[in-house]
Amino acid sequence: MKRKNNYFLYVIIVIMPSILGMLTIYHYVTDREETERLNDAKWIATIHQKNWNQFISETVTTLDILALSIDAQDDMEAVREVVRSTQLTDMRYGSMFLLDATGTLETGTSELLKDHDFNNDPYIQEIMRTNDLIISEEVETLTPEQQVIGIANPILDVNFQLERIVGAHLRVDYMQNIMKMLTPDASISITNSSGKQIMNMNGGIGKNDQVYTLPIDRLPWNIEVSVSDVASGNLLKRTAIFFFPLFILLHIFFFFIKYFMLKKHAKNAEKENEIQKLELVGNLAASTAHEIRNPLTGVKGLIQLLSEKHKQEEDQYYFSIINNEISRINEIVSEFLILGKPTIEKKEHIYVQDIIRELEPLIKSEANLANIHYEDSLPEEPVGIYCNKDQMKQVFLNIAKNALESMSSNGYLSISLTTSAHHCYLTIKDTGVGIPKKEMDRIFEPFYTSKDYGTGLGLVVCKRIVEANKGEITIESSASNGTVVTIILPLDSHSFDA
Repeated sequence: MKRKNNYFLYVIIVIMPSILGMLTIYHYVTDREETERLNDAKWIATIHQKNWNQFISETVTTLDILALSIDAQDDMEAVREVVRSTQLTDMRYGSMFLLDATGTLETGTSELLKDHDFNNDPYIQEIMRTNDLIISEEVETLTPEQQVIGIANPILDVNFQLERIVGAHLRVDYMQNIMKMLTPDASISITNSSGKQIMNMNGGIGKNDQVYTLPIDRLPWNIEVSVSDVASGNLLKRTAIFFFPLFILLHIFFFFIKYFMLKKHAKNAEKENEIQKLELVGNLAASTAHEIRNPLTGVKGLIQLLSEKHKQEEDQYYFSIINNEISRINEIVSEFLILGKPTIEKKEHIYVQDIIRELEPLIKSEANLANIHYEDSLPEEPVGIYCNKDQMKQVFLNIAKNALESMSSNGYLSISLTTSAHHCYLTIKDTGVGIPKKEMDRIFEPFYTSKDYGTGLGLVVCKRIVEANKGEITIESSASNGTVVTIILPLDSHSFDA
């Protein structure tokens, strides 16, 4: 049964939280991994967006400068030289060209342009219509080895009429190399306004790929970056990194719980053992006490008769010693009887102040004999409890006598009474020798005593009486620092008869 309970506790504290924790961590790691990969894709797209924007801006500036240079030249050969030198200074351009207002080639840096009909190019037609900078949305092929994208800028006269068109072909392979140099492992596609791929890198975007799209500011194009898939191996590895400490902590928590449970079980077992031992001692003491009292009564009676018969002083002295010892035996037997009773039989409604006042003459008398100062502090309002009066008097007197016996001349004994909402607290404090720390755990053990003539049953009986009245007794003490005994009893919930 105990093994089954341990297994059940292990499942509740370790197994189930581990499963829930692992699932939670797995989802957290998955979300975090996807977020990181999406952020990586955003970062890659942003880099290429900035690169393309910069490139387009530089190209527009180049074409503007070229247009101004062409306006300043009247000789066509000089114009050709300006166009050629401009193209040679930037390897991003596959060729550069100059068209007239009808779209007919005037000059170009590549012989392949002579046979090219610019009037059929949509972006040239768009420039003629809008007189604005236009970039082609289709890839053109100058040679089998070289693919380009056209970009052109109108040259307007003073009346803002189209005079010429200056343009360039952007090398796709050069731009792809730049993109690959910036992000060598990314799968990227450049798409036009119709969603058609103009160029790509590392195979571009697949049909089932998760894609992050970012528009290029200066062009009606989009940069699409494939968000890489999360590798299951990495997920499991990262989950294990987070889960392992949790698994260790759960086991530590389990062992703590087991430790406290075992400690509590040991404490309960010890308490149960003490109760059983006390009951055994009590039953044995009660049965023995009854057997002792019967012959003891007879012995006491015979001693009384003999004391009346023998009047000599020496005989009377011996009889007095015998009577004192018989009284002492009778007292021990009475404590045995109390120790053996499982319950308190006769209870009544009483005031704690009344018990203390009845005991005061006896306590003060013994205190005066020992030159010990005594004082009490009792509330004016009555403090009622429901208990056996005689036995409670025995408790108070027993503890007060222990306090007096622990002090030498000029000692100090105080008794105070306080209350809370449901309990009263009787505190008996002395300035005696105190109780060593090593003996504190044994003061309520039967037959344990530090006195030469004690029975070791006084505090045991006191504790049994107090607990039988649903109370509690606590002792605070240390060697040479006196002792404070607190008796906690429930207040009477019924009003007394007048």
